[in-house]
This record gives sequence, C-alpha cells and structure tokens, in this order.
Amino acid sequence: MYFVAFGILRSASSLFDFLLVCNPYSAPALEVRYRPVEPLLPISILDFTLLSKFSRDSCANMPLTGVKNVVLVLSGKGGVGKSSVTLQLALALSLQGKSVGILDIDLTGPSMPRLVGLEDAKITQAPGGWMPVPVHSAETPETESTQPSRGSLRCMSLGFLLRDRGDAVIWRGPKKTAMIRQFLSDVFWGETDYLLIDTPPGTSDEHIALAEQLLTLSTVDAAAAAQSGVPRLAGAVLVTTPQAVATSDVRKEANFCVKTNIPVLGVIENMSGYACPCCGEVSNLFSSGGGQVMAQELSLSFLGSVPIDVKFGELVEGKLERGDSDDEDEDFPKGEPEETPAEPDHRPLVERYRETWSYPRFEGFAQALLGRIEGQVATA
Repeated sequence: MYFVAFGILRSASSLFDFLLVCNPYSAPALEVRYRPVEPLLPISILDFTLLSKFSRDSCANMPLTGVKNVVLVLSGKGGVGKSSVTLQLALALSLQGKSVGILDIDLTGPSMPRLVGLEDAKITQAPGGWMPVPVHSAETPETESTQPSRGSLRCMSLGFLLRDRGDAVIWRGPKKTAMIRQFLSDVFWGETDYLLIDTPPGTSDEHIALAEQLLTLSTVDAAAAAQSGVPRLAGAVLVTTPQAVATSDVRKEANFCVKTNIPVLGVIENMSGYACPCCGEVSNLFSSGGGQVMAQELSLSFLGSVPIDVKFGELVEGKLERGDSDDEDEDFPKGEPEETPAEPDHRPLVERYRETWSYPRFEGFAQALLGRIEGQVATA
C-alpha cells in the first residue's frame, strides 16, 4: 500500500492498513483511487472535503506547531523505567496546570498505550495531521482552591497504529528513521506546554534521527524560541537505576547529549529502594545512591531518587482478580466468604495517580524542571 504525506509518495508497512492523505491539491484524485480500501482502515480518516480545503501554509507550518518545550527522557540502559518516569513526569506536569503531550518513539517496544490504559484507542486523522490520543482533558476548579488547574494530557505511540498489540515491529534503521520523522512532522499537538519524548535504550538509529530532526525543527536557545515562536528543545532527563551496570551505560547517554548539544536537565535514580504499600516507608533492599554519585561526577543536576511503588504498579497494571492466576487448580479454603469485587474506579488516571507514594516525589521533580526551564525563559 502507498500513502501520500505532503505530496511525497512513500510505501507503508503491511502492519498498517491506513491511508494518510495530506496533499490538498491531489486529494480528489486520491479519493477516487483509494476509496475502495476505506472499510479496512482501523483509524478514522479520509475526510476529503476538509483535506481539499487544507492550505499549503498549514502543511508548511505543521511540524510541532503549538509546542513550546520539548523534553527528552533518555537512558543508555533498558529496563530502568524510562516509560514509567515519562508518564509520571507528564502526570505531575499536568497537575501543575501545564498541557502535556507524550510521544513514544520506542518503536519496537511501545509501552505507553498500556501504561495509560488505552490499548484499544486508535489514531484519528484530521486536516492538521494525526491527532494524539487524549488521556485526560484540562480542568479548572469550580471553586477557589489551593490546587492549580489541571492541564490536558495526550499521547502518541506506534502502539496505537498496530492492528494487534501482539504484532512485532521488525524494522531496519531507515524505516525507523522515516517513522520518527513522520511522528515529528505529521502529529498535530495544538497548544502544548511540554512535549515529553519517551525513547528506546541506547544511542541507536532512533536517537540519531530524533536529534537530527529536533535540532532542525526547534532550538535550544530560550531567547530565540521566544522570539521566533519555534519549539524550544529544553533538554533531556536521564534515567538510571542505582546499579553500576546501569550508570555506566547512562554515562554514554550523557556523552551523547554533549555531542549533540542537547542540555541535560537532570538525573533521576529510579527503583532506588522499595516503598511499603501501607505506610510508604522506603527500604533499601538493593543498592542505592549510584545515580547521585554519577551525577556528581559528571557535574549534572540530581533531581532525586524514586523507590519501587506498588501503588503505581497497581495503577498501571491493575490488580489480579481471582481467576487470573496461572494455577487454575488452586483450592481456596472452604467456608471463607469470597471477596466482593471492588467497584471500578472511573476517575481519570491523573486523579488516581495522586494517591500513589511516587506522586510527591514527581511533583518535586516537575516543579524543579519548571523552575529551571521557565526561569531561563524569563531571563532570556
């Protein structure tokens, strides 16, 4: 199958049965040619009337239009919790009243749809580009409150484009590079204060393509961003665990940031201890402090440490109910009343997140990042 993006004909993977049309001048012809495949599309697109009215100026100005600040979440090591840190930073920033977007470019292992609980959501195509999946909307307190208004949160991930969540994405470097460029040019974020980009581990093709595109579409200079209206590449947050095997790889990621002129906003030490689900007391079952030592040696800001939080795990994974056990023949004691299933909690993810032990820590991280990023803007 082929699709047109800004007048450039490209081939699409067989994993995707969708047609992307962004060229207003050829839309009527494409409507006739590709209309028969419309019933196969898993996403809501093909409004050719609107596409025909889509102006050339809109196409030219679309990449990251409305995005004010871009923050990367990086780590040279896999399994350190970049995705969970990205989500919690996004939720904490949202609770500070900021509109936030999450772009998941971990193409071979997109986990963000699962973390936000929207695995079945599909991307909508509009005249302005792909529309991110809304996680929650903005909300202003009806009465006077000490809490700030809540900003919106939206998410974009390759996981939303897969026909089945079990599909494997087996791509070589050029196709990954093309997909990242597509994400950075064809997603319509609208007015977004902070765009957090969740990255795969290492310094591979995805990172090179991301740095190349961001340094073209944005600027690291706060004054230039304020004057020109282009997005500001605010910097990167490095995530590590306390163990030396992780910090040694994260050092390489810090070196990558130096070579690509991406500022490092700070280091977060994840999985540093274990938070008791009852009282929140932190026990250091394994090593701790490795991330802080690494930050000091590299002269980087240390944002803080985050223990393993069972409440956050239950929030994004959901508790196992009886019948979900792998042992189907397990016998329960006779005479004991079965537990009444808990009422489903329909509150937005962001409101339930307030009840985790991790939230106060990430609230502090968010406030520190806001002070650093927006303080530089005020100075500029």
